Amino acid sequence: MKKAGIQSSSSQLPISPSVGFGPQPDLVSSRGGAPARQQLPFSVIGSLNGVHMFGQNLEVQLSSAKTEDTTVVWKSFHDSITLIVLSSEEGTSELRLERLLQMVFGAMVLLVGLEELTNIRNVERLKKELRASYRLIDSFLGDSELIGDLTQCVDCVVPPEGSLLQEALSGFAEAAGTAFVSLVVSGRVVAATESWWRLGMPEAVLLPWLVGSLPPQAARDYPVYLPHGSPTVPHRLLTLTLLPGLELCLLCGPRPPLSQLDAQLLERWWQPLLDPLRACLPLGSRALPAGFPLHTDILGLLLLHLELKRCLFTVEPSGDKEPSSEQRRRLFRSFYTLVTATHFAPEPGQPEEKAEEVVHRAQVPRACYLVLGAEEPGTGWRLVALQLGPRRLLLLLSAQSPTHGLRGLATHTLHALTPLL
Repeated sequence: MKKAGIQSSSSQLPISPSVGFGPQPDLVSSRGGAPARQQLPFSVIGSLNGVHMFGQNLEVQLSSAKTEDTTVVWKSFHDSITLIVLSSEEGTSELRLERLLQMVFGAMVLLVGLEELTNIRNVERLKKELRASYRLIDSFLGDSELIGDLTQCVDCVVPPEGSLLQEALSGFAEAAGTAFVSLVVSGRVVAATESWWRLGMPEAVLLPWLVGSLPPQAARDYPVYLPHGSPTVPHRLLTLTLLPGLELCLLCGPRPPLSQLDAQLLERWWQPLLDPLRACLPLGSRALPAGFPLHTDILGLLLLHLELKRCLFTVEPSGDKEPSSEQRRRLFRSFYTLVTATHFAPEPGQPEEKAEEVVHRAQVPRACYLVLGAEEPGTGWRLVALQLGPRRLLLLLSAQSPTHGLRGLATHTLHALTPLL
């Protein structure tokens, strides 16, 4: 997605994609984008908000609309804030935009709190407070290497010596006096305590994403709200940089103070594990340990555990081949929305289906594939999806991979990855 964001009420809203606020006219706004980007007049933004309010007055819920080249999605939260997103990106689905709006509102609650958003006393003050969420929201609108915003699963990596890191993490958590601790590399969770893994959505996705979006800093004491678990009472997110790009994250109340987490405590638990920690650094984009056997036709993979709400995502395999990493990420996002919206059963935690949709899904497929371009030997990249139990695997394969062998290759790969997630 092209980058956009939120700006003052006097600015204009970029069209691809953008996020606006309502229903209060003063909140219909955007951060603005690149100067060369096409802008929508403020009157159009007001009209988009107005038609949504008009429908509400008639007890009609307007959720989405399409023009020849633009998709618009509206979503209201707590009868107070309405978010509007527009995208002119080819192939953008309503599912993708709806989940984007959920993440945007989650980011607002995470850094401002639900009370400020549902009981708005001063619009100008709220706009100033929302500036704290700009960087996080911008990261959703850009070309992120993460995918948890779409899958609603936590982006994870598999460290080569995970048991050692997990043991140290549990010991450090006890010494620090908090049950919520994780190791995060480039916005992905390397290891976490049981209590951290039990965090609800969307904070389980938002917290590591927030850490990955912030500029490097040796230590932080960051106030956060938990959109699901504690939307009105703030907690403290403490971060400590162990190595550049690798951070220790603690979620706690008033204690411990950041000063208590001194160098001596860190050295006691983490100095002996310096080499395993260094081995985590390349995992930011690779997700899998070095040397993990993958078929040479695989150009990228996305493995989801739908019950644990965790995922492994990488486009690193055969990085010297076409398509580019950016193209691969776009292909995965488009293919994920396609199979999730049209082929596979609803994911756990999603709204229940209507009766006619249940009948339509009487025969739920376990696998599907897509060939990009002409289906001839040696042409067109292949995308295949396979679901077995709680796991769903998506693969991007080179043009040399024969279509008749896609399901077998996906099944073999899923079995190999199952012990990791």
